[in-house]
Amino acid sequence: MFFLVLGLLVFFRTLSKTEELSSKAIDFGGKQYLRRGKKAMMLRWAKVSDGKGDHCDSEEMAMGFNVLSGDEIVKSKRLIVRPRIKVWMARAVTTVVLWTCVVQLMAIGELWGPRLLKAMPYCFSHPESQTVAKAYVPAKVVLPPKRIYKNNGYLMVSCNGGLNQMRAAICDMVAIARHLNVTLIVPELDKSSFWADPSEFQDIFDVDNFIGSLRDEVRILKQLPPRLKRRVELGLYYSLSPVSWSNITYYEKQILPLLLKHKVVHLNRTDARLANNGLPIEIQRLRCRVNFNALRYEMDMLAFSGCTHGCDYKEVEELTRMRYAYPWWKEKVINSELKRQNGLCPLTPEETTLILTTLGIDQSIQIYIAAGEIYGGEKRMAGLQTVFPNLVRKETLLEPSDLMYFQNHSSQMAALDYLVSLESDIFFPTYDGNMAKLVEGHRRFLGFKKTILLDRKHLVHLIDQYTKGSLSWEQLSIMVKKTHANRMGRPKRRVVIPKKPKEEDYFYSNPHECLELQDELFGNTLL
Repeated sequence: MFFLVLGLLVFFRTLSKTEELSSKAIDFGGKQYLRRGKKAMMLRWAKVSDGKGDHCDSEEMAMGFNVLSGDEIVKSKRLIVRPRIKVWMARAVTTVVLWTCVVQLMAIGELWGPRLLKAMPYCFSHPESQTVAKAYVPAKVVLPPKRIYKNNGYLMVSCNGGLNQMRAAICDMVAIARHLNVTLIVPELDKSSFWADPSEFQDIFDVDNFIGSLRDEVRILKQLPPRLKRRVELGLYYSLSPVSWSNITYYEKQILPLLLKHKVVHLNRTDARLANNGLPIEIQRLRCRVNFNALRYEMDMLAFSGCTHGCDYKEVEELTRMRYAYPWWKEKVINSELKRQNGLCPLTPEETTLILTTLGIDQSIQIYIAAGEIYGGEKRMAGLQTVFPNLVRKETLLEPSDLMYFQNHSSQMAALDYLVSLESDIFFPTYDGNMAKLVEGHRRFLGFKKTILLDRKHLVHLIDQYTKGSLSWEQLSIMVKKTHANRMGRPKRRVVIPKKPKEEDYFYSNPHECLELQDELFGNTLL
Protein backbone atom coordinates (compact mmCIF):
# COMPACT_ATOMS: atom_id res chain seq x y z
CA MET A 1 0.00 0.00 0.00
CA PHE A 2 2.83 2.39 0.78
CA PHE A 3 4.31 1.90 -2.70
CA LEU A 4 0.89 2.34 -4.21
CA VAL A 5 0.53 5.77 -2.66
CA LEU A 6 3.97 6.85 -3.74
CA GLY A 7 3.32 5.64 -7.30
CA LEU A 8 0.03 7.54 -7.40
CA LEU A 9 1.75 10.77 -6.41
CA VAL A 10 4.33 10.37 -9.18
CA PHE A 11 1.55 9.74 -11.72
CA PHE A 12 -0.24 12.89 -10.61
CA ARG A 13 2.86 15.00 -10.92
CA THR A 14 3.52 13.74 -14.47
CA LEU A 15 0.00 14.51 -15.67
CA SER A 16 0.11 17.88 -14.00
CA LYS A 17 3.26 18.88 -15.80
CA THR A 18 1.95 17.54 -19.11
CA GLU A 19 -1.11 19.75 -18.85
CA GLU A 20 0.94 22.79 -17.94
CA LEU A 21 3.30 22.28 -20.87
CA SER A 22 0.50 21.77 -23.38
CA SER A 23 -1.19 25.00 -22.29
CA LYS A 24 1.72 27.28 -21.53
CA ALA A 25 4.50 26.25 -23.99
CA ILE A 26 6.02 28.93 -26.23
CA ASP A 27 7.81 28.60 -29.58
CA PHE A 28 11.51 29.37 -29.84
CA GLY A 29 13.72 28.30 -32.73
CA GLY A 30 11.21 25.74 -33.95
CA LYS A 31 10.96 24.13 -30.51
CA GLN A 32 8.60 24.61 -27.63
CA TYR A 33 9.72 25.80 -24.21
CA LEU A 34 8.04 26.52 -20.93
CA ARG A 35 9.80 28.96 -18.63
CA ARG A 36 9.43 28.67 -14.86
CA GLY A 37 11.75 30.90 -12.85
CA LYS A 38 15.33 30.18 -13.88
CA LYS A 39 14.46 26.76 -15.28
CA ALA A 40 12.88 25.86 -18.61
CA MET A 41 11.29 22.72 -19.91
CA MET A 42 11.65 21.68 -23.55
CA LEU A 43 8.93 19.69 -25.25
CA ARG A 44 9.89 17.68 -28.35
CA TRP A 45 7.39 15.86 -30.51
CA ALA A 46 8.64 12.97 -32.63
CA LYS A 47 6.61 10.55 -34.69
CA VAL A 48 6.96 6.90 -33.76
CA SER A 49 5.04 5.61 -36.79
CA ASP A 50 6.27 5.14 -40.34
CA GLY A 51 5.56 8.76 -41.24
CA LYS A 52 2.12 8.22 -42.73
CA GLY A 53 -1.01 9.79 -41.42
CA ASP A 54 -1.44 12.90 -39.37
CA HIS A 55 -1.37 13.60 -35.66
CA CYS A 56 -5.00 12.53 -35.30
CA ASP A 57 -4.26 8.96 -36.25
CA SER A 58 -4.14 6.26 -33.58
CA GLU A 59 -0.39 5.89 -33.77
CA GLU A 60 1.60 6.53 -30.62
CA MET A 61 3.82 9.56 -30.25
CA ALA A 62 6.77 9.99 -27.91
CA MET A 63 6.74 12.96 -25.60
CA GLY A 64 10.05 13.73 -23.94
CA PHE A 65 11.04 16.36 -21.38
CA ASN A 66 14.39 18.07 -21.08
CA VAL A 67 14.88 20.34 -18.08
CA LEU A 68 17.14 23.31 -18.68
CA SER A 69 18.78 24.88 -15.63
CA GLY A 70 21.43 27.39 -16.63
CA ASP A 71 23.74 25.58 -19.06
CA GLU A 72 22.84 22.14 -17.74
CA ILE A 73 20.41 19.88 -19.55
CA VAL A 74 18.93 16.98 -17.61
CA LYS A 75 17.10 14.31 -19.59
CA SER A 76 13.98 12.89 -18.06
CA LYS A 77 12.11 9.67 -18.66
CA ARG A 78 9.88 9.33 -21.70
CA LEU A 79 6.17 9.02 -21.41
CA ILE A 80 4.00 7.39 -24.10
CA VAL A 81 0.59 8.97 -24.68
CA ARG A 82 -2.15 8.51 -27.28
CA PRO A 83 -3.28 11.77 -28.97
CA ARG A 84 -6.92 10.72 -29.10
CA ILE A 85 -7.09 10.53 -25.29
CA LYS A 86 -8.36 13.90 -24.17
CA VAL A 87 -7.30 15.66 -20.98
CA TRP A 88 -10.70 15.06 -19.41
CA MET A 89 -10.30 11.33 -19.96
CA ALA A 90 -6.95 11.40 -18.20
CA ARG A 91 -8.57 13.20 -15.30
CA ALA A 92 -11.35 10.59 -15.18
CA VAL A 93 -8.79 7.80 -15.00
CA THR A 94 -6.93 9.71 -12.32
CA THR A 95 -10.12 10.07 -10.27
CA VAL A 96 -10.75 6.32 -10.49
CA VAL A 97 -7.22 5.59 -9.33
CA LEU A 98 -7.62 8.09 -6.50
CA TRP A 99 -10.80 6.45 -5.25
CA THR A 100 -9.15 3.04 -5.47
CA CYS A 101 -6.38 4.38 -3.24
CA VAL A 102 -8.89 5.88 -0.83
CA VAL A 103 -10.76 2.59 -0.49
CA GLN A 104 -7.54 0.79 0.31
CA LEU A 105 -6.59 3.45 2.84
CA MET A 106 -9.99 3.06 4.49
CA ALA A 107 -9.35 -0.65 4.80
CA ILE A 108 -6.26 0.05 6.89
CA GLY A 109 -8.39 1.72 9.50
CA GLU A 110 -9.70 5.00 10.76
CA LEU A 111 -6.29 6.04 12.06
CA TRP A 112 -4.07 5.82 9.00
CA GLY A 113 -6.63 6.88 6.40
CA PRO A 114 -7.09 10.49 7.54
CA ARG A 115 -3.39 10.90 8.25
CA LEU A 116 -2.32 9.89 4.75
CA LEU A 117 -5.01 11.97 3.10
CA LYS A 118 -4.06 15.01 5.13
CA ALA A 119 -0.41 14.48 4.24
CA MET A 120 -1.05 14.86 0.51
CA PRO A 121 -0.10 18.22 -1.04
CA TYR A 122 -2.95 20.67 -1.37
CA CYS A 123 -2.76 20.69 -5.17
CA PHE A 124 -3.58 16.98 -5.26
CA SER A 125 -6.52 17.18 -2.85
CA HIS A 126 -10.05 16.74 -4.06
CA PRO A 127 -13.35 17.57 -2.35
CA GLU A 128 -14.19 13.87 -2.34
CA SER A 129 -11.05 12.94 -0.43
CA GLN A 130 -11.59 15.75 2.04
CA THR A 131 -15.12 14.47 2.67
CA VAL A 132 -13.80 10.98 3.29
CA ALA A 133 -11.12 12.29 5.64
CA LYS A 134 -13.67 14.17 7.70
CA ALA A 135 -15.92 11.13 7.79
CA TYR A 136 -13.15 9.10 9.41
CA VAL A 137 -12.17 11.49 12.19
CA PRO A 138 -12.26 9.48 15.46
CA ALA A 139 -15.66 9.69 17.08
CA LYS A 140 -16.12 12.07 19.97
CA VAL A 141 -16.33 10.67 23.47
CA VAL A 142 -19.95 9.92 24.30
CA LEU A 143 -20.90 12.02 27.31
CA PRO A 144 -23.35 10.77 29.91
CA PRO A 145 -26.84 12.31 29.83
CA LYS A 146 -27.31 15.47 31.83
CA ARG A 147 -28.87 15.13 35.24
CA ILE A 148 -31.97 17.30 35.51
CA TYR A 149 -32.62 18.79 38.94
CA LYS A 150 -33.90 21.96 40.57
CA ASN A 151 -30.91 24.23 41.08
CA ASN A 152 -30.60 25.46 44.69
CA GLY A 153 -27.89 28.01 43.95
CA TYR A 154 -24.34 28.51 42.74
CA LEU A 155 -21.28 27.32 44.67
CA MET A 156 -17.96 29.11 44.13
CA VAL A 157 -14.82 27.62 45.71
CA SER A 158 -11.28 28.91 46.14
CA CYS A 159 -8.87 26.04 46.76
CA ASN A 160 -5.85 26.52 49.01
CA GLY A 161 -2.56 24.68 49.36
CA GLY A 162 -0.43 22.70 46.95
CA LEU A 163 -1.64 20.83 43.87
CA ASN A 164 -2.55 17.58 45.59
CA GLN A 165 -4.21 19.31 48.50
CA MET A 166 -6.32 21.21 45.99
CA ARG A 167 -7.02 18.04 43.99
CA ALA A 168 -8.57 16.35 47.01
CA ALA A 169 -10.53 19.50 47.81
CA ILE A 170 -11.97 19.64 44.27
CA CYS A 171 -13.23 16.08 44.67
CA ASP A 172 -14.88 17.03 47.97
CA MET A 173 -16.54 20.11 46.49
CA VAL A 174 -18.02 18.15 43.59
CA ALA A 175 -19.53 15.65 46.03
CA ILE A 176 -20.94 18.46 48.19
CA ALA A 177 -22.42 20.29 45.19
CA ARG A 178 -24.05 17.07 44.00
CA HIS A 179 -25.58 16.35 47.39
CA LEU A 180 -26.94 19.88 47.78
CA ASN A 181 -28.29 20.03 44.20
CA VAL A 182 -26.41 23.21 43.33
CA THR A 183 -24.37 24.38 40.35
CA LEU A 184 -20.62 24.29 40.85
CA ILE A 185 -18.41 26.93 39.26
CA VAL A 186 -15.02 25.57 38.09
CA PRO A 187 -12.80 25.90 41.19
CA GLU A 188 -10.23 28.66 41.48
CA LEU A 189 -6.72 27.46 42.31
CA ASP A 190 -4.48 28.95 44.96
CA LYS A 191 -2.25 31.71 43.58
CA SER A 192 -1.30 33.69 46.66
CA SER A 193 0.21 31.29 49.20
CA PHE A 194 3.75 29.94 49.45
CA TRP A 195 3.50 28.15 46.08
CA ALA A 196 2.81 31.43 44.25
CA ASP A 197 1.65 29.61 41.11
CA PRO A 198 -0.41 31.66 38.62
CA SER A 199 -1.79 28.53 36.91
CA GLU A 200 -5.49 28.38 36.24
CA PHE A 201 -7.62 25.22 36.51
CA GLN A 202 -7.46 24.64 32.75
CA ASP A 203 -3.66 24.94 32.77
CA ILE A 204 -3.42 21.73 34.81
CA PHE A 205 -6.64 19.80 34.33
CA ASP A 206 -8.77 18.99 31.29
CA VAL A 207 -11.62 21.37 32.12
CA ASP A 208 -13.93 20.11 29.37
CA ASN A 209 -13.53 16.52 30.51
CA PHE A 210 -14.09 17.65 34.10
CA ILE A 211 -17.40 19.30 33.18
CA GLY A 212 -18.62 16.76 30.63
CA SER A 213 -17.76 13.54 32.43
CA LEU A 214 -19.67 14.64 35.55
CA ARG A 215 -22.74 16.11 33.90
CA ASP A 216 -24.86 13.15 34.97
CA GLU A 217 -24.10 14.04 38.58
CA VAL A 218 -23.78 17.80 38.87
CA ARG A 219 -23.97 20.89 36.70
CA ILE A 220 -20.58 22.60 36.39
CA LEU A 221 -20.03 25.95 34.69
CA LYS A 222 -16.81 27.73 33.78
CA GLN A 223 -18.19 30.99 35.14
CA LEU A 224 -21.33 32.44 36.66
CA PRO A 225 -24.19 33.60 34.45
CA PRO A 226 -23.75 37.30 33.52
CA ARG A 227 -26.39 38.64 35.92
CA LEU A 228 -24.94 36.81 38.92
CA LYS A 229 -21.39 37.61 37.85
CA ARG A 230 -22.19 41.33 38.11
CA ARG A 231 -23.62 40.78 41.59
CA VAL A 232 -20.42 39.07 42.70
CA GLU A 233 -18.34 41.90 41.26
CA LEU A 234 -20.39 44.26 43.43
CA GLY A 235 -19.74 42.10 46.49
CA LEU A 236 -23.33 40.86 46.73
CA TYR A 237 -22.62 37.28 47.76
CA TYR A 238 -21.85 35.29 50.91
CA SER A 239 -18.33 34.00 51.63
CA LEU A 240 -17.12 31.71 54.43
CA SER A 241 -14.66 28.99 55.42
CA PRO A 242 -16.38 25.66 56.09
CA VAL A 243 -15.60 23.78 59.29
CA SER A 244 -12.82 21.22 58.83
CA TRP A 245 -13.64 17.51 58.64
CA SER A 246 -17.37 18.15 58.55
CA ASN A 247 -19.92 15.45 57.80
CA ILE A 248 -22.57 15.93 55.17
CA THR A 249 -25.15 17.02 57.75
CA TYR A 250 -23.17 20.22 58.33
CA TYR A 251 -23.51 21.16 54.66
CA GLU A 252 -27.21 20.31 54.67
CA LYS A 253 -28.00 22.43 57.71
CA GLN A 254 -25.43 25.24 57.45
CA ILE A 255 -24.45 25.77 53.82
CA LEU A 256 -27.66 24.89 51.95
CA PRO A 257 -29.78 27.56 53.72
CA LEU A 258 -27.15 30.16 52.78
CA LEU A 259 -27.33 29.07 49.17
CA LEU A 260 -31.12 29.31 49.13
CA LYS A 261 -30.96 32.76 50.66
CA HIS A 262 -28.05 34.36 48.76
CA LYS A 263 -28.09 32.29 45.53
CA VAL A 264 -24.28 32.51 45.39
CA VAL A 265 -22.04 31.20 48.18
CA HIS A 266 -18.24 31.32 48.10
CA LEU A 267 -16.20 28.79 50.10
CA ASN A 268 -12.83 30.49 50.54
CA ARG A 269 -11.00 27.50 52.04
CA THR A 270 -11.42 23.92 50.92
CA ASP A 271 -8.63 21.84 52.49
CA ALA A 272 -9.90 18.89 54.56
CA ARG A 273 -13.46 20.24 54.77
CA LEU A 274 -15.17 16.87 54.39
CA ALA A 275 -14.87 13.90 56.74
CA ASN A 276 -12.99 10.72 55.86
CA ASN A 277 -15.66 8.39 57.16
CA GLY A 278 -19.33 8.23 58.12
CA LEU A 279 -20.54 9.49 54.72
CA PRO A 280 -23.12 7.89 52.40
CA ILE A 281 -21.57 5.37 50.02
CA GLU A 282 -22.70 7.37 46.95
CA ILE A 283 -20.71 10.40 48.17
CA GLN A 284 -17.59 8.32 48.74
CA ARG A 285 -17.82 6.79 45.30
CA LEU A 286 -18.38 10.16 43.66
CA ARG A 287 -15.21 11.46 45.35
CA CYS A 288 -13.37 8.53 43.76
CA ARG A 289 -14.93 9.11 40.37
CA VAL A 290 -13.83 12.73 40.32
CA ASN A 291 -10.31 11.88 41.47
CA PHE A 292 -9.66 8.93 39.18
CA ASN A 293 -11.70 9.81 36.09
CA ALA A 294 -12.65 13.48 35.92
CA LEU A 295 -9.30 15.06 36.97
CA ARG A 296 -6.79 14.15 34.28
CA TYR A 297 -3.00 15.38 34.50
CA GLU A 298 5.60 20.06 46.03
CA MET A 299 7.48 22.66 46.78
CA ASP A 300 10.17 21.62 49.34
CA MET A 301 8.48 21.87 52.73
CA LEU A 302 11.56 21.20 54.87
CA ALA A 303 11.53 24.70 56.38
CA PHE A 304 7.90 24.42 57.44
CA SER A 305 8.10 20.87 58.73
CA GLY A 306 10.88 21.95 61.07
CA CYS A 307 12.79 18.74 60.29
CA THR A 308 16.48 19.64 60.29
CA HIS A 309 18.15 16.27 60.94
CA GLY A 310 21.41 16.10 59.03
CA CYS A 311 21.65 19.89 58.56
CA ASP A 312 24.52 21.97 59.96
CA TYR A 313 24.03 24.99 62.24
CA LYS A 314 23.88 27.56 59.42
CA GLU A 315 21.32 25.50 57.49
CA VAL A 316 19.13 25.17 60.58
CA GLU A 317 19.19 28.95 61.03
CA GLU A 318 18.31 29.55 57.39
CA LEU A 319 15.36 27.15 57.53
CA THR A 320 14.09 28.81 60.69
CA ARG A 321 14.25 32.25 59.07
CA MET A 322 12.31 30.93 56.10
CA ARG A 323 9.59 29.67 58.41
CA TYR A 324 9.26 32.99 60.23
CA ALA A 325 9.19 34.89 56.92
CA TYR A 326 5.70 33.55 56.19
CA PRO A 327 3.21 34.93 58.73
CA TRP A 328 0.46 32.53 57.65
CA TRP A 329 2.55 29.55 58.82
CA LYS A 330 1.32 29.18 62.40
CA GLU A 331 3.85 26.69 63.80
CA LYS A 332 7.06 28.65 64.42
CA VAL A 333 8.84 26.87 67.29
CA ILE A 334 9.41 23.23 66.36
CA ASN A 335 11.36 20.51 68.13
CA SER A 336 12.96 18.82 65.15
CA GLU A 337 14.34 15.77 66.97
CA LEU A 338 11.04 15.08 68.74
CA LYS A 339 9.18 15.18 65.41
CA ARG A 340 11.71 12.83 63.86
CA GLN A 341 11.43 10.30 66.72
CA ASN A 342 7.66 10.32 66.30
CA GLY A 343 8.01 9.53 62.60
CA LEU A 344 6.72 12.94 61.50
CA CYS A 345 9.76 13.94 59.41
CA PRO A 346 10.62 12.83 55.88
CA LEU A 347 13.60 10.52 55.54
CA THR A 348 16.80 12.35 54.65
CA PRO A 349 18.64 11.36 51.45
CA GLU A 350 21.18 9.51 53.61
CA GLU A 351 18.45 7.58 55.44
CA THR A 352 16.70 6.84 52.15
CA THR A 353 19.91 5.33 50.75
CA LEU A 354 20.22 3.10 53.80
CA ILE A 355 16.62 1.83 53.68
CA LEU A 356 16.60 1.18 49.92
CA THR A 357 19.77 -0.87 50.32
CA THR A 358 18.43 -2.92 53.27
CA LEU A 359 15.26 -3.69 51.27
CA GLY A 360 17.44 -5.18 48.54
CA ILE A 361 16.50 -2.70 45.80
CA ASP A 362 18.65 -3.30 42.70
CA GLN A 363 21.29 -0.57 42.58
CA SER A 364 21.05 -0.38 38.78
CA ILE A 365 17.36 0.51 38.87
CA GLN A 366 16.32 3.93 37.61
CA ILE A 367 15.12 6.11 40.47
CA TYR A 368 13.05 9.19 39.70
CA ILE A 369 13.08 11.92 42.34
CA ALA A 370 9.52 13.27 42.44
CA ALA A 371 10.03 16.51 44.33
CA GLY A 372 10.77 20.17 44.04
CA GLU A 373 14.23 21.54 44.62
CA ILE A 374 15.98 19.51 47.33
CA TYR A 375 17.36 21.64 50.14
CA GLY A 376 21.13 21.31 50.09
CA GLY A 377 21.12 20.42 46.40
CA GLU A 378 23.68 18.03 44.95
CA LYS A 379 25.65 17.91 48.19
CA ARG A 380 22.79 16.25 50.06
CA MET A 381 22.07 13.89 47.15
CA ALA A 382 25.67 12.79 46.63
CA GLY A 383 25.45 9.70 48.85
CA LEU A 384 22.26 8.47 47.19
CA GLN A 385 23.73 9.16 43.75
CA THR A 386 26.85 7.12 44.58
CA VAL A 387 24.93 4.00 45.61
CA PHE A 388 22.16 4.38 43.01
CA PRO A 389 23.87 6.06 40.03
CA ASN A 390 20.81 5.86 37.77
CA LEU A 391 19.16 8.75 39.60
CA VAL A 392 17.02 11.08 37.48
CA ARG A 393 14.74 14.09 37.83
CA LYS A 394 12.45 15.85 35.41
CA GLU A 395 15.18 18.45 34.94
CA THR A 396 17.56 15.74 33.70
CA LEU A 397 15.04 13.82 31.60
CA LEU A 398 13.52 16.77 29.76
CA GLU A 399 15.27 19.20 27.49
CA PRO A 400 15.28 22.83 28.68
CA SER A 401 13.07 23.72 25.72
CA ASP A 402 10.47 21.18 26.91
CA LEU A 403 10.67 22.12 30.57
CA MET A 404 10.46 25.87 30.01
CA TYR A 405 6.68 25.71 29.62
CA PHE A 406 6.35 24.44 33.20
CA GLN A 407 8.91 26.72 34.85
CA ASN A 408 7.50 29.09 37.48
CA HIS A 409 4.37 26.92 37.63
CA SER A 410 4.90 24.73 40.69
CA SER A 411 1.50 23.05 40.36
CA GLN A 412 2.22 22.02 36.79
CA MET A 413 5.63 20.71 37.83
CA ALA A 414 3.93 18.75 40.62
CA ALA A 415 1.51 17.31 38.07
CA LEU A 416 4.47 15.88 36.14
CA ASP A 417 5.77 14.24 39.31
CA TYR A 418 2.31 12.86 40.08
CA LEU A 419 2.02 11.18 36.67
CA VAL A 420 5.48 9.60 36.84
CA SER A 421 4.82 8.39 40.40
CA LEU A 422 1.52 6.89 39.33
CA GLU A 423 3.08 4.86 36.50
CA SER A 424 6.25 3.72 38.28
CA ASP A 425 6.92 0.07 39.09
CA ILE A 426 7.52 0.88 42.75
CA PHE A 427 6.42 3.98 44.62
CA PHE A 428 8.59 4.81 47.64
CA PRO A 429 7.35 7.95 49.45
CA THR A 430 9.82 9.19 52.05
CA TYR A 431 7.08 11.37 53.57
CA ASP A 432 3.30 10.99 53.77
CA GLY A 433 2.38 14.41 52.42
CA ASN A 434 -0.66 15.16 50.27
CA MET A 435 0.94 13.96 47.05
CA ALA A 436 2.10 10.68 48.62
CA LYS A 437 -1.39 10.01 49.99
CA LEU A 438 -3.18 10.70 46.72
CA VAL A 439 -0.71 8.65 44.67
CA GLU A 440 -1.03 5.78 47.15
CA GLY A 441 -4.81 5.73 46.79
CA HIS A 442 -4.66 6.09 43.01
CA ARG A 443 -2.22 3.17 42.75
CA ARG A 444 -4.58 1.04 44.86
CA PHE A 445 -7.36 1.94 42.44
CA LEU A 446 -5.18 0.86 39.50
CA GLY A 447 -4.80 -2.65 40.87
CA PHE A 448 -2.82 -2.28 44.10
CA LYS A 449 0.45 -1.38 42.41
CA LYS A 450 3.47 -1.85 44.66
CA THR A 451 3.81 1.05 47.09
CA ILE A 452 6.28 0.77 49.97
CA LEU A 453 4.61 2.50 52.92
CA LEU A 454 7.35 3.30 55.38
CA ASP A 455 6.97 2.98 59.13
CA ARG A 456 9.18 5.99 59.71
CA LYS A 457 8.86 5.96 63.50
CA HIS A 458 10.22 2.41 63.69
CA LEU A 459 12.80 3.07 60.97
CA VAL A 460 14.29 6.05 62.80
CA HIS A 461 14.74 3.89 65.89
CA LEU A 462 16.47 1.15 63.85
CA ILE A 463 18.68 3.61 61.96
CA ASP A 464 19.85 5.25 65.20
CA GLN A 465 20.67 1.85 66.67
CA TYR A 466 22.67 0.91 63.59
CA THR A 467 24.49 4.27 63.59
CA LYS A 468 25.49 3.75 67.24
CA GLY A 469 26.69 0.22 66.53
CA SER A 470 23.94 -1.54 68.46
CA LEU A 471 22.73 -3.32 65.31
CA SER A 472 24.78 -5.09 62.66
CA TRP A 473 24.03 -4.59 58.97
CA GLU A 474 22.49 -8.06 58.72
CA GLN A 475 20.23 -7.40 61.73
CA LEU A 476 19.16 -4.04 60.34
CA SER A 477 18.34 -5.52 56.93
CA ILE A 478 16.30 -8.39 58.40
CA MET A 479 14.30 -6.08 60.67
CA VAL A 480 13.57 -3.53 57.94
CA LYS A 481 12.33 -6.25 55.57
CA LYS A 482 10.22 -7.86 58.29
CA THR A 483 8.65 -4.51 59.24
CA HIS A 484 7.60 -3.76 55.68
CA ALA A 485 6.63 -7.22 54.46
CA ASN A 486 2.95 -6.31 54.82
CA ARG A 487 3.24 -2.61 53.96
CA MET A 488 3.19 -2.81 50.16
CA GLY A 489 -0.15 -1.19 49.41
CA ARG A 490 -2.28 -4.32 49.55
CA PRO A 491 -6.04 -4.31 50.31
CA LYS A 492 -7.07 -3.09 53.74
CA ARG A 493 -9.79 -1.22 55.56
CA ARG A 494 -9.16 2.36 56.62
CA VAL A 495 -8.39 2.89 60.28
CA VAL A 496 -11.21 4.94 61.82
CA ILE A 497 -10.57 7.01 64.94
CA PRO A 498 -13.77 8.77 66.04
CA LYS A 499 -13.40 12.53 66.61
CA LYS A 500 -9.74 12.39 65.56
CA PRO A 501 -9.83 12.79 61.75
CA LYS A 502 -6.21 13.94 61.53
CA GLU A 503 -5.02 10.72 63.14
CA GLU A 504 -7.14 8.26 61.19
CA ASP A 505 -6.44 7.00 57.67
CA TYR A 506 -7.00 9.61 54.97
CA PHE A 507 -9.87 8.78 52.61
CA TYR A 508 -7.91 9.47 49.42
CA SER A 509 -4.99 7.26 50.46
CA ASN A 510 -7.26 4.22 50.68
CA PRO A 511 -10.74 4.73 49.17
CA HIS A 512 -11.79 1.15 49.83
CA GLU A 513 -15.45 1.93 49.08
CA CYS A 514 -14.45 2.44 45.43
CA LEU A 515 -12.32 -0.65 44.99
CA GLU A 516 -15.29 -3.07 44.97
CA LEU A 517 -13.40 -6.00 46.38
CA GLN A 518 -14.89 -8.72 48.51
CA ASP A 519 -14.64 -8.20 52.25
CA GLU A 520 -12.37 -11.22 52.71
CA LEU A 521 -9.70 -9.52 50.59
CA PHE A 522 -9.38 -6.74 53.14
CA GLY A 523 -7.19 -7.35 56.14
CA ASN A 524 -7.22 -5.63 59.50
CA THR A 525 -3.47 -5.19 59.58
CA LEU A 526 -1.90 -1.87 58.69
CA LEU A 527 -0.56 -2.25 55.14
